[in-house]
Amino acid sequence: MADTLGQVAYGSTNNPFNYDKVEQIDRDLSTSWLTLDEITQQLNLFGDESQDDYLTGLELAVRMHIEDYLGMPIFNTSYRVYYGLSSLYASPVCLDLPEVSYTDSFGSGSVTINSVKYYNGNTPSELITLASSNYYYDKSGNKVILPNGTPSNISQNRTSPIVVEYTVAPNFLSQYPVIKQAALLLLTHLYNNRSETNFGALQNIPYGVDALLRPYKPLVM
Repeated sequence: MADTLGQVAYGSTNNPFNYDKVEQIDRDLSTSWLTLDEITQQLNLFGDESQDDYLTGLELAVRMHIEDYLGMPIFNTSYRVYYGLSSLYASPVCLDLPEVSYTDSFGSGSVTINSVKYYNGNTPSELITLASSNYYYDKSGNKVILPNGTPSNISQNRTSPIVVEYTVAPNFLSQYPVIKQAALLLLTHLYNNRSETNFGALQNIPYGVDALLRPYKPLVM
């Protein structure tokens, strides 16, 4: 599904990896994660369907917050990553992906490389798609490997001439009861408090929600 709200650019990065910039380019904004039955039971709204549209919008906001807070996709999420010339000197060329990969309980990988492209040296420069036989995904290091290096006609005038697009599959943690319970608690808080709350000190996320989610939040080194 195309992200009808447009692309979200996360901007330049200061990190030990060799990518210059990452954009979120596709995110499911229509599929429900928490069902209306789960929500109405949580809110004790049995038989009341008058607020279904509002609750559906609230569920989406809660799901996106959980995804962003934990840094994990509940549904497929796609990214576009840019790499500068300095990342192309290794042999073979190894392109770091910014999202940490994982393997689900069925043993399948979570990352799908959709395309690897480069800007050539023409004037004007053109974006060329590499054949899939010219690269592969190394899940052990969360990298895209170009075993034969980059094309000789890659642009030397582009800041970031290599572009990789990939999709991260849903994280199996999203089905853990503790994660869903945290989402229901947050939804209840937002339903009961339809404006910013302040009890002496601003609380951006209710304590109970944070307590349930924190064990699953990756450490930032």
